[in-house]
Amino acid sequence: MQKALIIIGVAIALAGVFWPWLARLPIGRLPGDIIIDRPGMKVYIPITTMILVSVIVSIIMWILRK
Repeated sequence: MQKALIIIGVAIALAGVFWPWLARLPIGRLPGDIIIDRPGMKVYIPITTMILVSVIVSIIMWILRK
């Protein structure tokens, strides 16, 4: 458990350091993401982005378990 918490903490710290470059990636604005923009209400449902993130995390976890 300690190892997992340290890895998660390091990953969050690295994401914070590299945030200016990560914000430029088109993730979060992919085709298939649903945006409902009405007066007084804006709803964003990142379906495609979440599928992509899930696949990437699954591949990383699969590699780390070997």
